[in-house]
Amino acid sequence: MTKALAPAGAQGSLALTIAKEIEVEGIGMGVLSDGTPYLTARGLAAFCGVHHSVIQDLGAEWAERGDLPRIGRIKSLIEEQGISLEKPFIPISVAGSLHNAYPESVCMAVLEYYAFDSKQVSNSHAQTNYRRLARKSFRDFIYTQTGYSPTSSIPAAWQQFHDRVSLAYNKVPDGYFSIFKEMSDMIVTLIQSGANIGSDFVPDISVGLTWSAYWKKSGLKDAHGDRREYIHSYPDYFPQAVSNPQKPYCYPDECLPAFRSWMREIYLPTKFPAYLEKKVKQGAIPPSFAELSILALTNKMDPSKLKKS
Repeated sequence: MTKALAPAGAQGSLALTIAKEIEVEGIGMGVLSDGTPYLTARGLAAFCGVHHSVIQDLGAEWAERGDLPRIGRIKSLIEEQGISLEKPFIPISVAGSLHNAYPESVCMAVLEYYAFDSKQVSNSHAQTNYRRLARKSFRDFIYTQTGYSPTSSIPAAWQQFHDRVSLAYNKVPDGYFSIFKEMSDMIVTLIQSGANIGSDFVPDISVGLTWSAYWKKSGLKDAHGDRREYIHSYPDYFPQAVSNPQKPYCYPDECLPAFRSWMREIYLPTKFPAYLEKKVKQGAIPPSFAELSILALTNKMDPSKLKKS
């Protein structure tokens, strides 16, 4: 069974150790004992094409200088992933000294900033590496470079889905349905088709927000009654777990046919492609993953109906 990953920056992270660490073309990288891939401060600096002191300053300024445009923009990019961090690194104790491991969410946000937003340095080096990771997930890149192999015999996508289902079991009140449970078939279809469902790709968040807007705009409360909040938590190793317990909405059962029609006729053909494109641009998923997801979920639909909203 896969060991739970501690959220980046969580208390108790000093209990983690380094499972593998190497330097490839001047880029320090590794994997922690719980499977978390990371870059060192110097590695992240080299990846972005900046001096290592720039990344060190990032850690020092994170809490004290949040008003700086650079810090604010990087935090914003991380928060777009549904993550909020007290610090941008995971402190690891090695032989009595502290080492800072910068996890995926931070690395991709910092890299995106230096690829497209920074006006102080040349963006070309960061842009090259950003595209490099957009084609291959950060986790896969680090695992491949370090030769790290997860020990679990259960594929990670299935384990993570299992862990989410276990936490969501019996949490929705009688007479209501949840977005996550209703999407289980969709998630299973994606996993069976080879999609790597995980903490970087949580489509029920997108569906929930979009359906909520549709619910209010269409006045469905008048037809079906009030929706309700319920307690929903993410596994400890999901970055979203830092704000557990979540309180998403669940909806009256009598509205379920309307939700399914909306998913089939509106969300999948007009909203889902745009969501995937956004994830590709963020570097959370490779373009091939987006294509795979579209094929898996729209194989019974006319491709000409797919459009971006």
